[in-house]
This record gives sequence, C-alpha cells and structure tokens, in this order.
Amino acid sequence: MGKRGFVGQPLEVRMATNPPSGDGHRNGAVRDRSQFQHPNGHWVKRDTETGRIMDVKSDDKPFKGVRRETD
Repeated sequence: MGKRGFVGQPLEVRMATNPPSGDGHRNGAVRDRSQFQHPNGHWVKRDTETGRIMDVKSDDKPFKGVRRETD
C-alpha cells in the first residue's frame, strides 16, 4: 500500500520542477553596466555608454551580476 498522511488520507507526492523559462529573471551578466567601490565603501553602478551614475548601494556589498571596473 502507498504512504498515508493525516487521518488515513493518501499522501500525494509531487516532483519538484523548475519554473518555466522566460519568467523575467536574468541569466548571466547585466550588459552596458559596470560598478566600482566609492572611497566611502559604497558600491556605485555606472552606465558604460553614457558614463552616468545610475545607483548607489546603501550597504557594503556589490551589485549582483554587474561587472567591476578595473583600476
């Protein structure tokens, strides 16, 4: 006999599956962006085409998936 759950109900076993593709998440690095660490310790994200500052992180961890600028 199969496994039983609470109060004698049959226990349904479901296989874990990956979410469908195209669900809005990024694969690989972000394009046309770079980051560097400001002397105050915050990470700054820059648009590589225009050179404009896009965002500054409030903590000391770098942005995910954004390449780092070389010194």
